[in-house]
Amino acid sequence: MRTLLRGAAALATVVTIVSLPGGATAVPRPATAVEAGRSAEAAQIPDGVTAGVAVFDRRTGTFTEQVDEDAQFRSASVVKLLLALDFLWDRGPDHTVPESDRALLEPMLRSSRDDAADHYWSEYGGPAIIDRMSARLGLRDTAPPPAGYEGYWGYTALSARDTVAIYRYLLDKAPAPVRDFVMDNLRRSTRCASDRFDQHFGIAGSFERPWAVKQGWSGKYAKGTCGASGTTAAAAPAPAPAAKAAAVDLTRPALHTTGTVGADDRAIVAVLTLHPVGTSYGKAYTDLGRLTRSLNVPGGVRPSGTWFGTWGEFVNVRKGPGTGDGRVTQLPAGVEVLVGCQVRGQVVSVPPYTNEWWAYLPQYGGYLSNIYISSPDNRLPNVPECGSPRP
Repeated sequence: MRTLLRGAAALATVVTIVSLPGGATAVPRPATAVEAGRSAEAAQIPDGVTAGVAVFDRRTGTFTEQVDEDAQFRSASVVKLLLALDFLWDRGPDHTVPESDRALLEPMLRSSRDDAADHYWSEYGGPAIIDRMSARLGLRDTAPPPAGYEGYWGYTALSARDTVAIYRYLLDKAPAPVRDFVMDNLRRSTRCASDRFDQHFGIAGSFERPWAVKQGWSGKYAKGTCGASGTTAAAAPAPAPAAKAAAVDLTRPALHTTGTVGADDRAIVAVLTLHPVGTSYGKAYTDLGRLTRSLNVPGGVRPSGTWFGTWGEFVNVRKGPGTGDGRVTQLPAGVEVLVGCQVRGQVVSVPPYTNEWWAYLPQYGGYLSNIYISSPDNRLPNVPECGSPRP
């Protein structure tokens, strides 16, 4: 029953007091044990999540957050930063990118295109790329994939502090054409990745622009967030017996958010996470979002609104408050969403329930029927009405 689903989702939701449009505030709900057990200054790591965290303030030259920052994680697509930098290294005074490579590098950085990464990995030496870039950038925890997995660029070992070092090189030492090419593409990160995952989690879901992100995910997750419902991501191969002793966990689902936040790329943020086997994409997406929102990120502006849980699979976010409006994306099942305001729209029926209220989701730029939001009331409590149907 919908009531039971909503109740279960509500128990899992963390909502803090935040400012809303018009000066209203959200009424706080009971905190989870994780939230209640940590100070406001500490990174709030959800139960069951293993995390490596580093936040660096470029203005002061200091770290504002460090949690197991030297721990090694499999990089997933974050390693594409090193693939791009290796290709761009010593390409002449103007660092011209040939059109054929631009056609691969741009979607690799913006939409995490895997076949582009396959191309650079195979053409430029695979594990040797990691050795070269580690030496060039002075990376301390980065290593090629373990024995038996030399062909899997996503199994490269990486830490949060090394990720910060990569961005510091890009922003402070790289030739201007290299910096501008890479960072401009990261600023243009697409919501839907090339494999149809919604990749605007973590940094992109926690802060207003300007930000630039390179995200990573690895493991078997239910998809349907940006493409056709019911499909499934290709699972990474099971680790061979020889690889089980590797320092890098190749089994648990990984979800990483990395990049910069604020004017002039003030803060560099790296949050690398592993989740229990069987974790849904929506649960990992939500847990990573909660962790990222808890961090001290200088220059980061958090959007106004109230966080709510959702229920249902492959739920559409629409361009307007009606089922006939174009689809912006599909939500990962059970993910938390930020609601900025609400408006009356088309009546939606999920028997035996009906609801005419729609929530505006500023992070998506679209509307979600309130029938799918974890609240006992059709009209969300303490959420203002939108000034117009389309803010």
